[in-house]
Amino acid sequence: MGLLQAALVAGGSVLKDQWRDYFVCPSLSNDVLLTKGVKKAGKGSDNIISNGSIIAVNEGQCMILVDQGQITEICAEAGEFVYDTSSEPSVFYGDLSESIVASFKEFAKRLSFGGSAPKDQRVYYFNTKEIIGNKYGTVNPVPFRVVDTNIGLDLDASIKCHGEYSYKIVDPILFYKNICGNVEGEFRKDKIDSQLKSELLTALQPAFAKISEMGIRYSALPGHTTEIADALNEVLSDKWEKVYGIKISTFGVSSVVASEEDEKTIKELQRAGALRNPNMAAATIASAQAQAMQDAAKNTATGPMMAFAGMNMAQQAGGINATQLFNAGAQSAPVAGASWTCSCGTANNGNFCSNCGSPRPSASWTCSCGTTNTGNFCSNCGKARA
Repeated sequence: MGLLQAALVAGGSVLKDQWRDYFVCPSLSNDVLLTKGVKKAGKGSDNIISNGSIIAVNEGQCMILVDQGQITEICAEAGEFVYDTSSEPSVFYGDLSESIVASFKEFAKRLSFGGSAPKDQRVYYFNTKEIIGNKYGTVNPVPFRVVDTNIGLDLDASIKCHGEYSYKIVDPILFYKNICGNVEGEFRKDKIDSQLKSELLTALQPAFAKISEMGIRYSALPGHTTEIADALNEVLSDKWEKVYGIKISTFGVSSVVASEEDEKTIKELQRAGALRNPNMAAATIASAQAQAMQDAAKNTATGPMMAFAGMNMAQQAGGINATQLFNAGAQSAPVAGASWTCSCGTANNGNFCSNCGSPRPSASWTCSCGTTNTGNFCSNCGKARA
């Protein structure tokens, strides 16, 4: 009786698997990376694909067929496709007599498996659209090299940043083999979010190093998100693209903040570097003197004369005044229309190279005493350059 019961079950299962199936994937939300295909029509086993079955693929999807745990077919083109390589023939597809013979052969095979098909065939759909809205944020500061060739600034600052990024499945085969595997239903992105975020934050440091080498300041990072995404992909390519089968599409930066101490240091160095220009230094002194005059005029306690006397003493102690600095700036200014070529190959008209920030080389001149000089004053007699 047991053998008979198995034969009856086997005959019934073979007959059901002759119906042509219709597999679809109704929709894939942003949170679903992979889902098993739904059999919209057909009466056979869920994991058996009858010969001649229709498989529909939508835009933004990639379909794979898995037979006995191995990927046998893949399709990323939208449309309907006929499955005609299954070992489960259908009486509604192909030559009728051949199908009957094949059905009986399959019937005999199933007797040894208790009436069940010795086969597992599945249809999976991948979400190949942009997976957006993945938030990130640096808990600990990330080192960022700050370079300003105009003032010779080169130091390491600590910055914090946060924003969102998007990625895309570019190799479904790798993603299936190394990430999701033979899942029963859906594979959602929250299962790998934590791992991806951890690896992304680890890759930020070498990526920022590549960005700083390009001369981009940390305050300008929100305007260079494309370069950051490229740098991250370069750092993560060995792991994400070659193992996971995914790639960063966009990288958004909402805010970038350096530590208060680093911000103060950078501003002080930038201000000191700007004062290397005689005209900037003269303007700073002139502004300070003007403010001192205004404060002296308002001083009624000790009298304006005492205040002005103190201001003159401070000026004499400084050893130089605004007029001298303005004269020095005028003497060092380039001749109008005279151009020069920097060592980097850039043609310029100002005192500094517009590309690398190098100062304009001074032309040599000969003093009346016979000494050759490159500065504005003779190194021998101190006479000003004519």
